[in-house]
Amino acid sequence: MDSISTLPVVSNIREHLAGVGVYPTSQRCALAELIFARHQHMTADQVYEKALQQDIRVSRATVYNTLNLFVEKGLLREIFVNPTHTYYDSNTRPHFHYYNIDNDSLTDVEGDVANDLILRNLPGGTVLEGIDVVVRVRNQACR
Repeated sequence: MDSISTLPVVSNIREHLAGVGVYPTSQRCALAELIFARHQHMTADQVYEKALQQDIRVSRATVYNTLNLFVEKGLLREIFVNPTHTYYDSNTRPHFHYYNIDNDSLTDVEGDVANDLILRNLPGGTVLEGIDVVVRVRNQACR
């Protein structure tokens, strides 16, 4: 089943959540619409702040619990950039990331060259389970 981020119609969210075993409460659906509106990388605090801006009434605990549930059900990827900082990625396909230390931003590595290299060189009899690579970069002007 495709992740919500690939669904073209937002009205499918309630049905899709239920289809992966997530009880579609109004808060979960509202957060899913916010998170899966486009491909993005967000921290839990960013999700919470954006929810408040959009008049979605949720607690921080609800945001954290919903994000963890979406990760558990395969709807989001959890990206650990350092021991105290986690991003949630709406693109669940295997891919690499750049993390800019100076401006605290996470972006996808464009292209599939690295993914293709890994897939071509997997040990015999194995399949790819996931890729968790974060390349840490700095702005040249900050050096």
